[in-house]
Amino acid sequence: MMFLHYLIQVGPIQTTPVELVAVIFGLLSVWSMKKESILAFPFGIINVLIYIYICFMAKLYAYAGINFFYFVMSVYGWYNWLRTGDNEEKIKITECSKKERIGNSAAILFFFVVLWMLLKKYTDSIVPAWDAITTSIYIIGMWLLARKKIENWILWIAGDVISIFLFAYEKLYFSSFQFLVFTVIAVLGYLEWRGKLGAVNSEL
Repeated sequence: MMFLHYLIQVGPIQTTPVELVAVIFGLLSVWSMKKESILAFPFGIINVLIYIYICFMAKLYAYAGINFFYFVMSVYGWYNWLRTGDNEEKIKITECSKKERIGNSAAILFFFVVLWMLLKKYTDSIVPAWDAITTSIYIIGMWLLARKKIENWILWIAGDVISIFLFAYEKLYFSSFQFLVFTVIAVLGYLEWRGKLGAVNSEL
């Protein structure tokens, strides 16, 4: 297993084979999300299973936990995107109501407080607050993605921007670069989904 930790050079960035594979599948997953493709979920499952290992080794315990949550939600999202309702139509892109937005914000705050306290008290994490806030954002972001809520992109953008610096701080530079690319794709994804949502609303 030691070969997984050998450093390889990819352009100006050093990485390991396991991190490189995780990044490739992560990029494929986010690009598929942007295109509203069901392939986002199988690609994402491979990515998160690898990142459970990577984050645990980097002592980013909340990140490791959130990747396990991603796995569960990816399975749910895969099912939810494929299922049909009573009118035989698949789930469509929608916006959160005002009540849902308040609930999502409260949930992020709740998860942040709980995770921060757990990380600070029971782990040797050196960045408990940052680990907790990104994890909290991603928990709700993944839930919204599985339900095709357009606000999922706003949360991905916020979490990805923080993650750029967090992973760079942990010297996981290739993963940091991945989150930079994720941020760009998330912005494009939001714009593309916004256009699709506008087209649907104009037909109503």
